[in-house]
Amino acid sequence: MIYKNIILGSGPAGYTAALYTGRANLHPLMIDGGVGRGQELLGAGGQLMITTEVENYPGFVHGIQGPDLMAIMREQALRFDVEVVEDMATKVDFSEAPYRVWVGDCIYEAETVTIATGASAKWLGLPEELPAHQCGLGGRGVSACATCDGFFFKGQHVAVVGGGDTAMEEAIYLTNHCERVTVIHRRDTLRASKIMQERAFRNPRIDFIWDTQVMRINEVQLNTVTGLTLKNLKTDEISNLEVTGVFIAIGHKPNTELFEGILELDELGYIRTHDDVKTNIPGIFACGDVQDTKYRQAITAAGSGCMAAIQAERYLEEKHSGVNTLAEV
Repeated sequence: MIYKNIILGSGPAGYTAALYTGRANLHPLMIDGGVGRGQELLGAGGQLMITTEVENYPGFVHGIQGPDLMAIMREQALRFDVEVVEDMATKVDFSEAPYRVWVGDCIYEAETVTIATGASAKWLGLPEELPAHQCGLGGRGVSACATCDGFFFKGQHVAVVGGGDTAMEEAIYLTNHCERVTVIHRRDTLRASKIMQERAFRNPRIDFIWDTQVMRINEVQLNTVTGLTLKNLKTDEISNLEVTGVFIAIGHKPNTELFEGILELDELGYIRTHDDVKTNIPGIFACGDVQDTKYRQAITAAGSGCMAAIQAERYLEEKHSGVNTLAEV
């Protein structure tokens, strides 16, 4: 069987793509995938599965838990004849159509492929970073997204770990909500761009701790962050910093290993797209965080999933009818 569309990955982008292609009677196949996070493997739903309260997704007046939002999206998509393989793609061949996708020893073929494999936040590797159900503090004071979670720390003292542009952006944003933000960096100078450094240094609510590594996030037993155990890398001195939240801001890694040498990637490994979601191979589309280095929000991922589905539908119309419907998109 040759599918009209295969969707790799889930989350807001993948589920939205499945919803639109399903309603268009394309009978898509979704390989819902998963991404690694420390000692854990996230399944369908991606990064939203480790997010607690989501208050900035339209339609939920009082907010919604991340896993609940993904469950609703999944249920809605599956109403429309979407076939699901609950596993991860292990190999692809986009050299010619029909395009081929492997899941272990099984091979699936399709006329179009939508990539929604997302991007994973980089973590320190501490056990406390894992989600609460994995005996950690993820979603209970440990976060990798200030835009998502900063609101919950109004008037509090939080820490940001990192020294690049991402860390400075997170720290500056958090000062809109928090009384005090302490940036912890392993080196004695920042890696961020000069303009971002200047903005952070000028902000009276941001402090810096240099040459320091986070050894432990306290306190798992209390199910909330109460502080950090720190080690000075020059003196080996151990100290404690009282904070109610910690934002890990050492970057993101797109889940694109499967496409290296096949699709055009940028210098950070994200899939390069043009005309919103088109890749360098006709019929292969990318949406969500796997190609978005700027916003990385659930709502923008869902929007690009809609774009990818419409583009796939129009591509198939043109292919089978010979009429250039893509010019209208």
